[in-house]
Amino acid sequence: METKVESSTQMRLWTVDEYHRMAEVGIIEPDERVELVAGRIIRKMSPQRTPHAVTITLIRRLLDNLLGEVVLIRTQLPIELNNHSEPEPDVAVVIPDELRYFPHHPTPGEIYLLIEVADTTLRTDCNLKATEYAGSGIQDYWVLEVNKRELRVFREPTSEGYQSQVILEETARVSPLEFPDLSIVVQQMLPPVAESL
Repeated sequence: METKVESSTQMRLWTVDEYHRMAEVGIIEPDERVELVAGRIIRKMSPQRTPHAVTITLIRRLLDNLLGEVVLIRTQLPIELNNHSEPEPDVAVVIPDELRYFPHHPTPGEIYLLIEVADTTLRTDCNLKATEYAGSGIQDYWVLEVNKRELRVFREPTSEGYQSQVILEETARVSPLEFPDLSIVVQQMLPPVAESL
């Protein structure tokens, strides 16, 4: 006779306060590349490669040129989603005024657009992070896939995830929800294709 064994194992989710305390006492080293998403501490294992770094720089410069003082562009800095999530998106377009964020990191109501640059992180960006961003009410979330030169646009957030996901080729145009008059060609955010020798 076969017996069923029920597992009583549950995942222990960390809070933002516990995450900060780990850094204070040295459990998380100051130079460790980690972020807290949905109660899980995610370690960014691979070193940041040059296409990833260059793409973040291109996006920041482009948005700075197009939006100027209308927004504040933050790169790879924390945002506060809830008690279990303090991710560090590659690009966050938020309400301007640096000193506004002295007492707290930007919260969903202060965020216009989040962009993740995916070269090795596509699964995490499109699944775990997308679900967490949607559940927190982030209205406009983009994942720029460097290798395929595509942009995934996530919109219509619900507690279950985004109801709309569109994949745009590099020649397509996209406008941030908050700035519909702004038209960006996906290619403008990407490094040029390397010429073969």
